[in-house]
Amino acid sequence: MAEINLLPWRDERRAELKQEFLAILGVVVAFAGLMVFVADLFISGQIKFQNDRNSYMKDNIAVLNKQVEEIREMQRKRTQLLDRMTVIQELQGNRPIIVRILDQLVRTVPDGVFYTNVKAREQVITIKGIAESNNRVSSLMRRLDASDWFKDPNLEGVKAEPEFGEQATTFNLTVKLQLPSRGEEEG
Repeated sequence: MAEINLLPWRDERRAELKQEFLAILGVVVAFAGLMVFVADLFISGQIKFQNDRNSYMKDNIAVLNKQVEEIREMQRKRTQLLDRMTVIQELQGNRPIIVRILDQLVRTVPDGVFYTNVKAREQVITIKGIAESNNRVSSLMRRLDASDWFKDPNLEGVKAEPEFGEQATTFNLTVKLQLPSRGEEEG
């Protein structure tokens, strides 16, 4: 049998396969590098796009926060104006009542009694004054109790004051307001 030496052919074939493998490996590495580069570009573009959107949202949120603050300020001013209007309306509505209360205070004062101080706080009127005698103070209390505008007169203190007369006294008195109903007030 003839001797055939296959080794050089095998070596050549191995060298070709090795070169082919290295070429394919190079192409795969180049393709993988290209894919990584493209993926990096894509992801960087997405990140930039999202950062631009976030920046746009932050700018708009800042504008909206400023508008919300302006709206709150306007609501606060509106509430203050409504409160002022309510106070003014109450004062306008109470104006005739105050006049009627003062008129009733004058009508209930008997002769020989003088008011030195009159204070009103909510529904209670505090009266300080001078009377010629204790009987005059009693008469004042009866008149206040008989009035449609006052109720529950309460004498807090009586003190003799000889400098104003023999039987003269100073007194402290509180009386509660009792607004009559509409029909009694108009009558």
